[in-house]
Amino acid sequence: MTTTTTRPLRQPAIFIPHGAGPCFFMDWNPTDAWDKTAAYLRGIPASLPEKPKAILLVTAHWLAPQPSMSSAAQPGMLFDYYGFPPHTYELKYPAPGAPALAERVSALLAGAGFAPQQDAARGYDHGTFIPLKVAFPDADIPVLQLSLLQSLDAADHVRLGQALAPLRDEGLLIVGSGMSYHNMRGYGDPRSTAIAAEFDRWLTETVALPAAERNARLADWAAASGPSGRLSHPPRAEEHLLPLHVVAGAAGDSRGAKVFSDRVMAVDISAFRFD
Repeated sequence: MTTTTTRPLRQPAIFIPHGAGPCFFMDWNPTDAWDKTAAYLRGIPASLPEKPKAILLVTAHWLAPQPSMSSAAQPGMLFDYYGFPPHTYELKYPAPGAPALAERVSALLAGAGFAPQQDAARGYDHGTFIPLKVAFPDADIPVLQLSLLQSLDAADHVRLGQALAPLRDEGLLIVGSGMSYHNMRGYGDPRSTAIAAEFDRWLTETVALPAAERNARLADWAAASGPSGRLSHPPRAEEHLLPLHVVAGAAGDSRGAKVFSDRVMAVDISAFRFD
């Protein structure tokens, strides 16, 4: 008797907006502010070629000197938001961790010249559990949470993503969780609308370029995007943009496209996908 095995289908690499704190699980003003974003997140599973074997999630809410990953078999919860209703500190996301994947990712990153670290104590932060609780509510897919680099060096984040590219052909869904606009002073200010729209146009144009040109522009995003870039992501506060750089690096030669956009609190927020 011969046994045949089916190779996993290539998964996309996706950059998603994760919203504001636990916004999908509480009352907001206006009440429908995050409805379209939630609907987009809920639609992700049906858009995939098959159920992922695991999710590698790059979170904007973890910075480390070297790329670090949550290696526990069953990570806990890290409620790293403040001033929200009590029930939002009781949310659960019991998805299993992925220790074996942590070893695989560590090897890939070490081969690219990084010094990866594994952190068995790190729980799922809200950049991870909030969007995944909406998109994958059954919590039955193993999740490996990956940090950004404390340096916030854009080119290094593209390079980090490039090291992860082989995982897409191993059935792994790579998700960058951040926000395409994240100037906290700009939310709700009508003066920010045109700025956010301009930067969103630049991102949409950039992700659709051939890989070499795309990655070069992202590596120099603060200068290449004009004033709208730094007004959308102030200096030393670009951690919500850099998950996109990792995703773009992991995309390899796949071109990107904007797959979701909405205007929330006077600014445009978008999701980008590389197939």
